[in-house]
Amino acid sequence: MYESNIFKTILKFVAFFICVGLVVYGQKTVGIQYLLIQIVGVIGILILIYLYNRKYQ
Repeated sequence: MYESNIFKTILKFVAFFICVGLVVYGQKTVGIQYLLIQIVGVIGILILIYLYNRKYQ
């Protein structure tokens, strides 16, 4: 049980940094494809925020 929580937390941290990386990478250049990369990153961050806040409602 304890190891499962650690694994989930590490997985969420990795997903967060990937999403932030997508937003930063998309910000550096101009074009529709890079805008879509940013949107995917923002959606990922919003999903992570939703999953975090779901347990406190």
